[in-house]
Amino acid sequence: MTTVPQQDIRLLRDALGPLRDREQVAARLLESSAKHSFDPDKELDWDAPAEEGKWFWPPELLSLYDTPLWHSMSEKQRFDLARHESAALASLGIWFEIILMQLLVRHIYDKPVTSNHVRYALTEIADECRHSMMFARMIQKGATPAYPPPRIYHNLGRVLKTISTTPGSFAATLLGEEILDWMQRLTFPDERVQPLVRGVTRIHVVEEARHVRYAREELRRQMVTAPRWEQELTRLSCGEAARVFSICFVNPQVYTNVGLDRREAVAQVRASGHRREVMQSGAKRLTDFLDDIGVLRGPGRRLWKSSGLLA
Repeated sequence: MTTVPQQDIRLLRDALGPLRDREQVAARLLESSAKHSFDPDKELDWDAPAEEGKWFWPPELLSLYDTPLWHSMSEKQRFDLARHESAALASLGIWFEIILMQLLVRHIYDKPVTSNHVRYALTEIADECRHSMMFARMIQKGATPAYPPPRIYHNLGRVLKTISTTPGSFAATLLGEEILDWMQRLTFPDERVQPLVRGVTRIHVVEEARHVRYAREELRRQMVTAPRWEQELTRLSCGEAARVFSICFVNPQVYTNVGLDRREAVAQVRASGHRREVMQSGAKRLTDFLDDIGVLRGPGRRLWKSSGLLA
């Protein structure tokens, strides 16, 4: 990979403008981390019982919302679906965060250990450890099973975290963070939702904003400095990651566990215009960014379209 001296980074630019100094970006993120970090074990009331009549996820964000099956479901089934989909999304979040932590460790392995950039990466890893434990505890409080990804995609994740190039790592990081972040920004202020779920999503949104900034800045730098073959590989791997993400977003076992016909539920989700609009709206800020910096090109763009995340 092409190496650009730190003093020359200010000369680099992409379609969004000049690249910022890596150390200055990390210094600002460290300052924000010092002011706005949370301990979920102390911050949230884990002993409070669930409130009757409140959702575990906003109904409009549920996969079956406004489908024929949704209209035939009882109120109890709808609330159960929200509880199980919330657990499935938390399980997905844990999977992504465990992969992300390993990608970050690989990223900083050869970098100066006293730099702000490395120090912030370690701070983010600490954040992700807390988030993963917080999501796991929320799953337990909802009295549902965890929903791991299918074995084939679990193993694909194992390959990704082992062989991914640096720009591919940060592109995948943003995919795993930004769509869930969009949903959580709608969830934490929603008074129809359980207070514990709102508290979990609030913490995640505040801390994840720093992670997104770090990943975006680094992906911009990598797409400018990487050789052509690595840029092309990033476009392909990012498109494939989008395809896998869309498949794994809600585990179909959720439908079985709330008493629905699994095959029919999956078919209606795939045919749902509302669901397609939700997913594309959640991805739009990310896809606009990736398009601007040259990631959504060629076969990779076609993979994004096949995922349903790009109109």
